[in-house]
Amino acid sequence: MKTIEETIKSTTKENQDKVDWTKAWSKEYPVLKRYQDEVDTKSYEDKLDEMLETLMKEHGYSYTDAMLVLKDILYHQYLKNK
Repeated sequence: MKTIEETIKSTTKENQDKVDWTKAWSKEYPVLKRYQDEVDTKSYEDKLDEMLETLMKEHGYSYTDAMLVLKDILYHQYLKNK
């Protein structure tokens, strides 16, 4: 685990932005490779946009901070229901 943390710290944001995370994670989770052909993503995007806007307005978060908070909430929900 320490190696992962060290790798994250030593990797620049510029390099992180170049990674195709969907492609990388789809090796472990194949659904990530195919869901865009199966799911009407627009309706989910609209709902996510609403949640992001709410977080930004109610808490004064930037877009990035709101996205990180929403992502963390989703992760904790995943752990809870795993």
